Amino acid sequence: MLAYEDPATWGPKPVRPRWQLVLRFIATVVCFPVLCVVGLATFVLFIALAFLTELIAMFSSRYERGFGEVMESALDRVVGLGSWFVTWPQLRHEGDTEYYRAKVDKVVADWTARASAPPEPDKAEPPVECEIALSVYRGVGGRYLTEVALAQGWELRPSDVRKEVRLRWSAATRVDRPVVEG
Repeated sequence: MLAYEDPATWGPKPVRPRWQLVLRFIATVVCFPVLCVVGLATFVLFIALAFLTELIAMFSSRYERGFGEVMESALDRVVGLGSWFVTWPQLRHEGDTEYYRAKVDKVVADWTARASAPPEPDKAEPPVECEIALSVYRGVGGRYLTEVALAQGWELRPSDVRKEVRLRWSAATRVDRPVVEG
């Protein structure tokens, strides 16, 4: 937490009214399939446009980069439409601090296990950074999440705690590789 930030933003979010959660859950059940279809249609549209404009992209890397940025932006907006969705576990456990503590402990332990795993040949390196969404720590707050993460060896990165908390595996800053001369 930075010194100029309001400490209240790092605490648990207020419990939402049950009737509001029920209405959002019903709307989620109705709207989720629609959002999936819209997302898939947007993706297919951009793939079709990519095939049509492949000739231009062969001669212009700037066009290709721009097309990729537009596609990413459009798909992010479609995914962002579902930010108000309420899942069944969220509906059942709103206000249950112990549930959210267990959820935070499990998510941080999973990320710690992934980050601390030794690198395997011919596979991607273990992740050194992660983002944990508000839905994970809503009932206990970002402060509890960071306390658990710091105890397991994570460092806090600049984050907007109203959306997510970003962490970096502190062991990744060490250099354990042998120096090769030659």
